[in-house]
Amino acid sequence: MNSTPTIERRRVGAPLGASRAPRRVAWLAAPRLALSWAAGLSVLAGAAAVVFAAAPAAAAEATTEAPTAAAAPRLCTAYSGVPAGFAPARDGVPNRAGMIRIPAARFQMGSNEGYPEERNVRTVRLDGFLIDRHEVTNAEFARFVAATGYVTDAERARDPAQFPGIPKDQLVPGSVVFVWPKGTEQFDDAYRWWKFQPGANWRHPFGPGSSIAGKDNHPVVQVTYDDAKAYAKWLGRDLPTEAEYEYAARGGLDGDTYPWGNTPTVQGRYMANTWQGDFPAKNLVRDGYKGTAPVGCFPANGYGMFDPVGNVWQWTKDAYQDRHPKDEAENPLVVTVSQPVDTLERPARVIKGGSFLCAPNFCVRYRPSSRQPQDPTLGTVHIGFRTVLRAP
Repeated sequence: MNSTPTIERRRVGAPLGASRAPRRVAWLAAPRLALSWAAGLSVLAGAAAVVFAAAPAAAAEATTEAPTAAAAPRLCTAYSGVPAGFAPARDGVPNRAGMIRIPAARFQMGSNEGYPEERNVRTVRLDGFLIDRHEVTNAEFARFVAATGYVTDAERARDPAQFPGIPKDQLVPGSVVFVWPKGTEQFDDAYRWWKFQPGANWRHPFGPGSSIAGKDNHPVVQVTYDDAKAYAKWLGRDLPTEAEYEYAARGGLDGDTYPWGNTPTVQGRYMANTWQGDFPAKNLVRDGYKGTAPVGCFPANGYGMFDPVGNVWQWTKDAYQDRHPKDEAENPLVVTVSQPVDTLERPARVIKGGSFLCAPNFCVRYRPSSRQPQDPTLGTVHIGFRTVLRAP
């Protein structure tokens, strides 16, 4: 196989796919950027426009059961968040600490049973590669920042020339955070669950009053696409393509709904950090975590990859298109689209895997085939990433 990704340029038809409609946010007033940030906000909780839509049949979960968390005991809590041998690339040699090998393969990408954007199912051939066993942690990202002095996008003021028309109070350093609803009056508009929070960044995910103290082994969040790329480059690595991520997340179970099979739970145990109960009214926290969990607290898939779904969404390298092409592909990578999502100047990127905010009645996207568009300039409290290393 050819180790160089096959570059695909596709035209995006509907702005956000058949299951969503772009919507403006009152506190984001500029016509262009309102659409840009609304595109990001529409996926913050898993597609606001389908908040009460029926979930895919394959992902339905009985609410009468009360499964338990899968990891017992939780040895993940003892993990420092930094694998042995972790260091930046040296003399052009990438660092491989904390990575697992994914074999070359041919698999069926996508799903005809999930949301519309998961179609079409296509045959994809991939070369082998390495991928992070865990999501990138706060501790790992902190080492990168300490070594390079890197300042994330959320920690910088936005340039009015690049974000024309945005109110001044939204040009300050900050990011978007999830606000747990306190009353049913908020349920009619998913955008009320999110707000721009000055001072929110990877060190303070929910704003100045929050902290990552004691969470070295939790996935880093509030990082944009460029932040994730900068970290990967420091290690001599890259972000995964959508196809690479989906194949690795499947763990060898080609065609199954989840990385562990076809049922949401296994013998009464939760297999990923997601939302239990009716979103957003009540989180029963049956898996043990209201927000992010330490990496590796749930069983690894067949390749040894932890948290392939749930916990936090994962950035991928692909530009977003509203569905997969039907043709077979080798090492595919969508780099440009002729009509970027929601008229973003930079194409939206694909994020994969779902998060702790995905529930059986909303955003049933804790599945390998699930995918969403995300504004590359916008980090959130439930988007993280991991890196890959391809063979030369």
